[in-house]
Amino acid sequence: MKSLVRVVLSVLLPVAAGVLPAAAPAPAAVPAARPAAASADPAPWTPPLSTRGRYIVDAAGNRFRLRSGNWDGAQGSWNGSGDIADPATHHAGQDSHGIPLGLDRVPLPVLLDDFRALGLNSVRLPFSNEMLHTTAPVPDAAVAANPALRGRTPLQVYDAVVTALTGAGFAVILNNHTGTTRWCCGLDGNERWNSTRSTAQWADDWVFLARRYRDNPRVVGADLYNEVRRDTWDDPNWGLGDGHDWQAAAQDAADRILAEANPDLLIVIEGINWTGIPADGLPHGRPALTPVRALSHTLVVSNKLVYSAHFYGYTGPHHSGATGLGETHDLRYQDMNRAQLEQTLYDQAFFVSAETGAHFTAPVWISEFGIGADETGAAPRAWFQNMTGYLASSDADFAYWPLVGWSTTAQGAPGGDTWAMLRYDAAGRRSGILDAGDWRTAPWTALAAAPGRTGPVPATPAWYQLATDHRDQNASLVTRASGDWDGGARKAVCPDGARLAGLSHTGGRGLCSTSDLRAPGGGQTVVRDESYVPPGGDWAGGYTKLQCPAGQFLIGYALRGERVSSALCAPARVPLAGAGRTVWFDRGDARPAGNPGADYAQGHYKGQCLPTEYAAGIAFTARAGFRPSPASLLCRALPTG
Repeated sequence: MKSLVRVVLSVLLPVAAGVLPAAAPAPAAVPAARPAAASADPAPWTPPLSTRGRYIVDAAGNRFRLRSGNWDGAQGSWNGSGDIADPATHHAGQDSHGIPLGLDRVPLPVLLDDFRALGLNSVRLPFSNEMLHTTAPVPDAAVAANPALRGRTPLQVYDAVVTALTGAGFAVILNNHTGTTRWCCGLDGNERWNSTRSTAQWADDWVFLARRYRDNPRVVGADLYNEVRRDTWDDPNWGLGDGHDWQAAAQDAADRILAEANPDLLIVIEGINWTGIPADGLPHGRPALTPVRALSHTLVVSNKLVYSAHFYGYTGPHHSGATGLGETHDLRYQDMNRAQLEQTLYDQAFFVSAETGAHFTAPVWISEFGIGADETGAAPRAWFQNMTGYLASSDADFAYWPLVGWSTTAQGAPGGDTWAMLRYDAAGRRSGILDAGDWRTAPWTALAAAPGRTGPVPATPAWYQLATDHRDQNASLVTRASGDWDGGARKAVCPDGARLAGLSHTGGRGLCSTSDLRAPGGGQTVVRDESYVPPGGDWAGGYTKLQCPAGQFLIGYALRGERVSSALCAPARVPLAGAGRTVWFDRGDARPAGNPGADYAQGHYKGQCLPTEYAAGIAFTARAGFRPSPASLLCRALPTG
């Protein structure tokens, strides 16, 4: 029965790039001359990359828009059944041998020239966890066009590709695509980051790889896991605190990468790709980034978070992409007109970058979208035109899937992946988007050349959510280094360079805002009682007040159950004001006009200081009939000048 369920659900859940059977291959194109633009390097930029609001910027603060392609292969190409040595058992008949595709057909410098001609400045480079540990060298035939790579393991070939790409000026984003080296993404044992390994082992692999490329500054990002989705029995979730909690797992891995391996990397977190069983009458769908509005990520290194999502025309917000058995009556993206598509894309992903000044505001990278060169359907073609148009008009970051594929079998017969932007025959001759006759050329060219913001991006205030739903959230490297400041309590601490701005009455949520208020050299004070409330300074009569010492401000808090356990304060670099005001929020919201930071504790009362104030104390009561949770904040004016 279990095998039968897997067989049935493998039909019901084809939810990823290229899982539909490949259409009949198009005839091989007439070889074209190399493009004139091939000698041009990507526009100069200075690593490392970071974020400012909705934009990615380089070290000089200039906007860096990810115009990327997915160079797949190192994640695996075997479909999971039949003889792995038979190319027919691999996706589109292309045996990648666990390394980036095309190295058997095209020398690396030629591939890079073609990437330049596409207008790319970056490459998403998938890998599998299995690849990291494989010790057998790849077959000589797998690198026939690059004989210097003979005798190397898959990871060593991956190293060489990373070096070539970054040496040519491209930014590289490492992408953990699969656990086992095989084609993604149905019921393949790669549904979750921990499907075939523990969460700790998965994070260990990330720390290993991030350290491996730490000295290469053009390796700019870690894309944590591809298309997290349901397996046969269980759904992933966003924030439930269990072993399937993708929000928590991504948070932990991101913090380990930044704290233990490389603080300069962008951290790319994809939304959830699929939950539920796709059958009419049963709950199912593609959450994408919708949960981020309520629960976002706050990393231990600020301004490194990028969110991502994938969109393909044959799928939909509640459509898995199946045809025939398992197909539901939900709309596919390609069934929508342009206005419907754009609203759906906004609701599922683009709100994250469009709604500035929120705790969830971050760049959104559409790290997979694509379509076949042999697609003749009016609806899929219209979807691609609309999709590329929206990416252009919204000035979005993007990555096409896939970048490289074959146009013939090893024997020279027509074959390979018709979705690839660049297709190569056994002799290395190219066809695809760069050549006449590919219908995708016009929309791709318009997207790649679309105007967008360039130049300096000014720093703006950023907001960070703290959540103690199931555990601590200590986003401060300084505080982490000082040890456990309230053992047994659930603790939350703002990132270094931020101050506590707001608290929820229930639910344990907090809000931080960027600030240069903290004195250099660290230092902190744990406040457990009213020791620092001065005589005559009762700002919350009848309530217990945890007030920071003079010259300090709130950066964290701790709870035991609902009861406030302690407050954490840090010394300021400048003198702080003595007077203040009490903001009560135990009977309703008390927040500034304009909703700065957005709703960081949905369904709970919240209190928040003004953007021109800092928090200096928390008050609560343990009286019978009252909740012992935060009830008010002491807010004081920030120093001017």
